[in-house]
Amino acid sequence: MAVTAAQINELRKSTGAGMLDCKKALEETGGEFEKAVDFLRTKGLAAAAKKAGRAATEGMVASFISDDLKSGVLLEVNSETDFVAKNDTFQAFVANIGQHILATSPADVEAMLAQAFSGDASKTVQTYLNESISIIGENIQIRRFAKRDVDGDGLIGSYIHAGGKIGVLVQIASPAVTAANKDVLQAFVRDVAMHSAAAAPAFVCRDQVPTDVLDREKDVYRAKAKESGKPDAIIEKIIDGQINKYYAEICLIEQAFVKDTDKTIQQVAKECGTAAGGNVSITSFERFVLGEGLQKKESDFAAEVAAAAGL
Repeated sequence: MAVTAAQINELRKSTGAGMLDCKKALEETGGEFEKAVDFLRTKGLAAAAKKAGRAATEGMVASFISDDLKSGVLLEVNSETDFVAKNDTFQAFVANIGQHILATSPADVEAMLAQAFSGDASKTVQTYLNESISIIGENIQIRRFAKRDVDGDGLIGSYIHAGGKIGVLVQIASPAVTAANKDVLQAFVRDVAMHSAAAAPAFVCRDQVPTDVLDREKDVYRAKAKESGKPDAIIEKIIDGQINKYYAEICLIEQAFVKDTDKTIQQVAKECGTAAGGNVSITSFERFVLGEGLQKKESDFAAEVAAAAGL
C-alpha cells in the first residue's frame, strides 16, 4: 500500500530508524503503526519502548510536598519559550498552582480550572491563569498533574532534574516516621526519585506489567530468534531469558541502582528498611518529562522525508 510522508515521519521519530526502513516497515504491515514498530524491532532497527527526538515545549515540571510528607504533587506547566520559563512571575504562578492542588485535590485540570483559587477565593483558577497570561505576555498551559496521598504509615518525596526538565514523585510504605528514621527514609525516597529520573522505569514491579505488553515482547523475541535460525526447541527458553532481562529494564525494583550498580532498587529498599526499623516498599511513582508527547513544528521536515522516501 502507499504510505504518506506523515506516517514515515511519525514512525521515524518514535523508533529512531532510518526513513527508508520506516517506509518499508509501513508498506510491509499495511500502514499499521504498532505493527510497523514491531517489524523494525524484529529487524533490529528500533529499540523497545524508546522514542527518538526531544521534548516539544518549554515550561517546567515542579513538585510540592506537604509538611507532614503525607501528600505530594507533580505538576507540568508549559510556556512558549524557555526565557519565560525562567521568569520569576511564571515560577511564582507554578508554585501557586502546585500549592492549590496540594490543598484542594482536584480531580483533573479541567475541574481545577473551575475551582475557586485557594490564593484568592474571589477568582477561579481559570481567571488567575488568564490574568497571568496577560501579565507574562505569553501563552501558558497547565498541562497535567499527579497527586498522591499516603494512607497509613509511609511518606512521599520527589526529585526535579535540570531545573524542571524531568520530575519524579515517589510514594513508599514504611514504618512510622520518627525523628530517628526520618532522614533515612527521606534520603531513600529522594534516591529512588533521582534514579527514576535517570532510568525511566515503566512499572514498580512485575505484577504491574500488563499481559498484552508481555505478549507483544514475546512475539518480537520469537520473530528475532526465528530470523537468526535458532531451532524451535530452544526458542521458548530464549524468550524466557529475554523476558527476565526486559523486566530488569522496565520494573523499578529490579533495575540496577544508578548510584551503585551492584545493587538493585529492591536491595536498597531492604537496606533502608533495616536502618529505619521495619519493611520499606515502593508503592507508586510518577515521572513527567517536560513536553513529553508534544512536538514543535519542524520547518520543511515533511518535505525532506518525502524527498528521501521518494514520495
